[in-house]
Amino acid sequence: MQDRSRSTGHRGKEVRGVTLPRDRLIVALDVPGVEDAKALIDKLGDSVGVYKIGLELLFSGGFALIHELAQAGRPVFVDAKLLDIEATVERATAAIARTGAAFLTVHAMDRKTIAAAARGRGDAPLKLLGVTVLTNLSRADLAEHGIDEAPLAVVQRRAMMARDGGFDGIIASAQEARALRERLRQSLIVTPGIRQAGEDTQDQTRVMTPAAAIKAGADYLVVGRPITQAPDPREAAEAIVEEIASALG
Repeated sequence: MQDRSRSTGHRGKEVRGVTLPRDRLIVALDVPGVEDAKALIDKLGDSVGVYKIGLELLFSGGFALIHELAQAGRPVFVDAKLLDIEATVERATAAIARTGAAFLTVHAMDRKTIAAAARGRGDAPLKLLGVTVLTNLSRADLAEHGIDEAPLAVVQRRAMMARDGGFDGIIASAQEARALRERLRQSLIVTPGIRQAGEDTQDQTRVMTPAAAIKAGADYLVVGRPITQAPDPREAAEAIVEEIASALG
């Protein structure tokens, strides 16, 4: 895998620690194994800021890959979406912090889980991100969970819990980003469900284009299949980075 010593792309005003448009793009390595992930990383080169490793890859050798990427200076987003009893969340967070990962997701469903993750992180530089409401869920889906509220209301409540619990930011749909930015101020907003104009939304419900998401207040965009399944992944990533740059002005 190539290193990240070369910096490319437009430069812009630093906002909440993020400067280059490229550094705002998180590519989801939703592939079955480490070799597939490494092949994709080599194709993308320095066009991407952060790599996301989710559950599929974590359970297929992904922990070793986190170490390797971190040692090469590449930020890694561990999308574990932790939710368990406090002791388990605390120990799991501590273990992930030791890998050198840059980001970790934890479900922001209750204050005990949030506090446990914060304790587990300790003094490590790992940034904790609270998952509010998954972007494939609608109001009808929330009703099945016994929640009689609109997604935005649930997202806002959980986002405030994450912020008050010491988390660095939250995961939320770009459709909620504008309302959240007014409340969260310096907290990071990371938005999945990103699709360029005219693309198939697939299993996502609350989606938005890259430019619209950045203008709404998102700091990072998580993109998977529109890049990883493109005929030329690097070209697809660079197109999204250009759209981010245009939104930043």
